[in-house]
Order: sequence, then C-alpha cells, then structure tokens
Amino acid sequence: MSDFVKEVGDADFEADVLKSSEPVLVDFWAEWCMPCRALAPTVDAIAEEFAGKVQVRKMNVDFNSATPAKYGVRGIPTLIVFKNGEEAERIVGAVGKAAIASALNKHVG
Repeated sequence: MSDFVKEVGDADFEADVLKSSEPVLVDFWAEWCMPCRALAPTVDAIAEEFAGKVQVRKMNVDFNSATPAKYGVRGIPTLIVFKNGEEAERIVGAVGKAAIASALNKHVG
C-alpha cells in the first residue's frame, strides 16, 4: 500500500471518511480477492495523482462488515467516492485508471 493510501475500519469510518472536508475514495477489498489485488497498484497511483484533492482509503471487508453492509457492497472490488458525508459515485469491479480518474474529477475542485 502506498504512502498516500490509509486503511480505514468500521470504528473510524465516520470520522475519517464521512466527516472529511475532501472527497474520499474508499476501496472495499479482501486479501483473497484476485481482482482486488490486481486493482491495488491502480488505486495507489490514483492516490498519488490526486494527493491534496482526494483522500484514498482501503477497507478490508473480511475485518469490517458493518460499513460494507450499510452501503450495500455486495461484490468486491467496489470503489465508492464519498463527498460531504454522502455516497457520490460507485464503481464496481476492477477498472482502469482512466475510469477512476474520470469519476474523481467530477467531485474535485
């Protein structure tokens, strides 16, 4: 995981994600999920590219079940952009960097 990405759990989700002054991209993933692992370097690159504009967090669904359940995360990887405490965008599946950047660009600035 890059220096620009932090783990988030059920306990600190509200403070770290919902109360953030910047948009937050949350990557819901699991260690055993091969598409999640394939997507990880892309998420790291996005985090570095959008540093200072977007916070990037990863949530391991094996250790945190309340938040994925609350937001209806049924498959992983799922990326959700939260802005002003609300879900603003959702991407399901392993997608390319351009698709993630396009989604984030709608919510920055």
